[in-house]
Amino acid sequence: MTMTSVLVAGRGEIARRVFATCRRRGLATVAVFADPDADAPHVREADAAVRLPGAAPADTYLRGDLIVEAARRAGADAVHPGYGFLSENADFARAVGAAGLVWIGPDPGAIAAMGSKVAAKERMAAAGVPVLPRLDPAAITGADLPVLVKASAGGGGRGMRVVRTLAELPGAVASAEREAAAAFGDPAVFCEPYLAAAHHVEVQIVADAHGTVWALGERECSLQRRHQKVIEEAPSPLVERVGGDMRARLLAAGRAAAAAVGYRGAGTVEFLADATGAFWFLEMNTRIQVEHPVTEAVTGADIVAWQLDVAGGAALTGPEPAMTGHAIEARLYAEDPDRDWRPQTGTVERFDVPGVTSRFAPGALRLDSGVEAGTVVGTHYDAMLAKLTACAPTRDAAARQLAAALRRSRIHGVRTNRDLLAASLLHPEFLAGTAHTGFYAAHPPATLTAGAGLAPELGALVAALADAAHGRGPVLPGVASGFRNVPAGFRSRTYAAGERRVEVRYRFGRDGLEVADPPPGTTAVALVEATADRVVLDLDGVRRAWTVGRYGDAVVVDGALGSAELRRMPRFADPAEHVPAGALVAPMPGTVVRVAVEAGAAVAAGQPLVWLEAMKMEHVVAAPVGGTVTEVGVRVGQQVAHGATLAVVDG
Repeated sequence: MTMTSVLVAGRGEIARRVFATCRRRGLATVAVFADPDADAPHVREADAAVRLPGAAPADTYLRGDLIVEAARRAGADAVHPGYGFLSENADFARAVGAAGLVWIGPDPGAIAAMGSKVAAKERMAAAGVPVLPRLDPAAITGADLPVLVKASAGGGGRGMRVVRTLAELPGAVASAEREAAAAFGDPAVFCEPYLAAAHHVEVQIVADAHGTVWALGERECSLQRRHQKVIEEAPSPLVERVGGDMRARLLAAGRAAAAAVGYRGAGTVEFLADATGAFWFLEMNTRIQVEHPVTEAVTGADIVAWQLDVAGGAALTGPEPAMTGHAIEARLYAEDPDRDWRPQTGTVERFDVPGVTSRFAPGALRLDSGVEAGTVVGTHYDAMLAKLTACAPTRDAAARQLAAALRRSRIHGVRTNRDLLAASLLHPEFLAGTAHTGFYAAHPPATLTAGAGLAPELGALVAALADAAHGRGPVLPGVASGFRNVPAGFRSRTYAAGERRVEVRYRFGRDGLEVADPPPGTTAVALVEATADRVVLDLDGVRRAWTVGRYGDAVVVDGALGSAELRRMPRFADPAEHVPAGALVAPMPGTVVRVAVEAGAAVAAGQPLVWLEAMKMEHVVAAPVGGTVTEVGVRVGQQVAHGATLAVVDG
């Protein structure tokens, strides 16, 4: 079948990734976009774009009828499903085919066979692929704990809950059902044994319509939060360490899984494995994976190109590709790991990752991004901003290169997990290849990143000097701004670093800069240069430089010692910013999906009271203190802004 124009039924970085291969193939590209994405990079890069009116996924990217009509209107003759949204929806695949369009994915029958996690496990067991037993939530006893509640139609960590006590089970099932229904349109869930120290290992599959199935090596994705992957790599350090025939058994199981459903195209067979090399089928993703770049890096393949070829009827020829070297990918999320991975919203003011290349040579650095400076991060879609992949001859070199690239990046405007990613990559357990899916439970983010950022006191001093230069022009040691023969009092500027206030007191005397309270660990501070966007200081005889970005009241300081995100504080507090004592406030913009309390009720500190849905995940807001609820200010279905008062508890 001949293709001339490809519509990608997704958004963000995967749409841009597919467009890149299409351009190399001489194919025209078509984007679809919801209203919040009207000015998104993937829309501007496409040859044509069609609006899907609305904002919520259910009204836009999950409307298969609108996407098929968009393809017709734009003249596309093929549809690539990307990942997420309708990428694993058999009915959508059938609708694309019924419209006379080429579906760049597996046959609808294969999607349906693997779309139900329960049915898929039964099919895999029949094919000889090892599986974990399925547990009926209604029949679980204490002997079965801990268990994992999972959405039957789900993926990406949505609709998943770990249950360690029988008392938690009903609430976890109900919450998982709500999240699954919102994300996938199917509330069905099931349970299976929870392996707390498991390794997540997966096999990349490519199969054609002529009976050939390739396994392009394996990946390991064991570092996860909320059951979503954070760092992925190829090859798997577990498989490398266990050795023997583990890789051969794993790849054979991947091929058998694909063959069992007559698979065609690219897909991923996922397994849970233990330290002995035993593994069990988890699920099959009947689409391209977020982490496919690491496989491309170690095989030199273009998986999207193979998707196009196979969809056009081509056969896979030549030897099955093998892995060479090592690649590691880190996912940059707009989130605050220290606050239970809370999603963040706002405008990306700056997005600069130095050293990015486009080739997978040793030492190469690849960036797959859905955002750029000016992109607004909202609440409707996933919090992932970009993926950064390093490829090197050895695993250690790839990890260190990726960590260094993350530390050098300048990402301003929204809080991200950048510092956590860099710290994780350099942690002894990760470098040893022994980290498993319980890594972040054993090593909380705040512990991993302690000391990773720029000390707030030093960051505030740099910000104060840059702010002074911003208003007065460059400040140099020989012509210190504001110098007087008669010593003047110290100038004062106050910044907030998170919830902490930092005051900087400085002046310029006969000997240059004087700081009333030098940053901790520093005895002598001398100014070398200060401009509005760059400050150079001599700290105890060591010269260091920082760059400074400012966005309204926000100031971001970046340097080799780390970064500091600060906010200028006014001299006098704004009474409008006051919230009642004991107020339950929204930690992010979102939609209220459950309210479990009424005015007059007695509650305990930490008791869940309100549930918000944001970025396709549920977030619990708990009582800040114990006492009596005096006010409930929200209802189910209501949209709330960040900082809005949800309820008030009188302690």
